Amino acid sequence: MADTPLYGADSPAGSVIDRIRPGLAARRRKELRLKIYGLVAMGIAFGMLALLIGSLVFTGWRAFTQTHVTLDVFLDPAEIRAETLPRGGFDSVLEASLLQYFPEATERAERREVMGILSNGAQFILRDRVVADPSLIGQTIRVTVPTSDSYDQLRKGLIDRETPERLRRLNDAQVERFDRLEAAGVVSQPLNWALLRNADSRFPELAGLRGALVGSFWLLLICFLISFPLGIAAAIYLEEFAPKNRVSDLIEVNINNLAAVPSVVFGLLGLAVFINWFGMPRSAPIVGGMVLALMTLPTIIIATRAALKAVPPSIREAALGVGASRQQVVFGHVLPLAMPGILTGTIIGLAQALGETAPLLLIGMNAFITSAPDGPFQAATALPTQIFIWADSPERGFVSRTSAAILVLLSFLIAMNALAIFLRQRFQRTW
Repeated sequence: MADTPLYGADSPAGSVIDRIRPGLAARRRKELRLKIYGLVAMGIAFGMLALLIGSLVFTGWRAFTQTHVTLDVFLDPAEIRAETLPRGGFDSVLEASLLQYFPEATERAERREVMGILSNGAQFILRDRVVADPSLIGQTIRVTVPTSDSYDQLRKGLIDRETPERLRRLNDAQVERFDRLEAAGVVSQPLNWALLRNADSRFPELAGLRGALVGSFWLLLICFLISFPLGIAAAIYLEEFAPKNRVSDLIEVNINNLAAVPSVVFGLLGLAVFINWFGMPRSAPIVGGMVLALMTLPTIIIATRAALKAVPPSIREAALGVGASRQQVVFGHVLPLAMPGILTGTIIGLAQALGETAPLLLIGMNAFITSAPDGPFQAATALPTQIFIWADSPERGFVSRTSAAILVLLSFLIAMNALAIFLRQRFQRTW
């Protein structure tokens, strides 16, 4: 009997290969299409993200600079007296200094238009400087003050000079006066540090994020102090000590469901319980932090339980084998090894809480606050609610400040997520 060839077209293996070759080609085409679909999806996602960031940068970069006017101001003792500080004619001495560039402005309406070049807060900037050093009265000092929003937009090109006069916020005479100041070399456009140093204001050129930043700090601090220990304690009990029965299963299901509850529901809970029932102060970070802690708890519990499950059972068995108690095993061996994953989940939960707006609106943290809070019991705003307030403002100057505030918030979120990735890569162990 002749030997059957093992390979070739007439061999059994060859016939099998011939039969499956068309299927392999079709499978490779499907895999290629799947890869292409994935690349297209990633390209669309990154394109939309780039469009979002690009639109924010294009709109908001102007808010990081501010137009200023530098004036030599004579602090006339007849207008400003040390015994009447902080009252005084600070607007009068500023007007006298500014009118030196426009001697033809003699009518009251013209003088009012000239003073309209300066921000409404210019007199308060000068006042604070004199109050800090009353010996300046009687001297001529150089003061740099911001311009009003209309002239700031003119300098930044947001007001088109070619637009017909009747359609512009500034008429030709006002534009000509500002051009004369620029020609005199007293107009500058430095970095707008007031965006971070000032609290909120009804005037766009004076509005800043300091109050919102401080309020967000108190919010996250209270949220962390409540959710971190409670979340870890609950996760340790459910994962390591709780008996596996219907009660524990019911608790686990409810925790997973709470993680998917809309944030506005937590805001309603905070309004009904913490404010209306307990009588806690409205618009205070203490209430906002407690509401955000309730939102963050399910995330921390789920992340902590996952980190505890990732620790190999051999660690527990080895510790129990040398005589360690159950508590010693958990707190001395398992918990330290799971801590990188716990910290990562906590930071991600806090980053999510930082960006929440709906619950804070319901407890009143969208009030108009002109100073940063000194503690968690004082009225405050947060970064998301400050963005909401500015986005709802009719003044055009708040448009760029809204985008700038979003960029600041995104910077904090990116930094927190980067910290979570760093901790996971730095301390994570592979088993």
